[in-house]
Amino acid sequence: MGKKIFVSYKYADNSVQHLDSMPWYETTTARHYVDVLQFKLDEEDHINKGEDDGEDLSDFADETIWSKLREKIYDSSVTIVLISPGMRDSWKSEKDQWIPWEISYSLRETARNDRTSRRNGVLAVVLPDNSGSYDYALEKRTCCNSGCNTWKRDSFFWILRENMFNKKAPTIHNCNQGTTVYTGWFSYIHMVRWEDFISNINYWVGVAESIQNNKDDYNIKVNMPDNI
Repeated sequence: MGKKIFVSYKYADNSVQHLDSMPWYETTTARHYVDVLQFKLDEEDHINKGEDDGEDLSDFADETIWSKLREKIYDSSVTIVLISPGMRDSWKSEKDQWIPWEISYSLRETARNDRTSRRNGVLAVVLPDNSGSYDYALEKRTCCNSGCNTWKRDSFFWILRENMFNKKAPTIHNCNQGTTVYTGWFSYIHMVRWEDFISNINYWVGVAESIQNNKDDYNIKVNMPDNI
């Protein structure tokens, strides 16, 4: 059965890899990756509860935008956050940017009329940068004689950082190279590369739902502090 999915992303971020499906002279943005994702969601009968293509939310007042987003997130069960190098405006307060609010609302359990919406499962999907690398967020490493990843969260929004590595009792071991390795689903917001996600959407949506079903195993931060 298809899922209702909300996609959060920085619409005009062009610091991402050019898509082969686009003419060489056109600039690829995060929005174009959403177009690819939309096609895949349609194939799997999932429903994208995010904005429609061509719907410019900047045309609306803040209160209207928030009302539109709130309705869409409330009626979804999974939120996909597209991580891109320029998704965060460092010169703006995080509370003045939409992605943190979309994540915050996705993590809330909200009562309305006689229904309470469940906290969404949330998955962070890393888009490749202009050079085709994911290393700005997920760097492949060799540890314990096998493969692992370093999660580079320092430049992420606060609400993303705080909901990663937040399992109450994670499985941790130290490998022979002195590296601490987390295994399993150690973050409420798990992070995955675009190439892995887009090749098996149903699996990764299932991962987000599995984590969601075990939400009590995590220290989940919902509300953003005032000083960010």
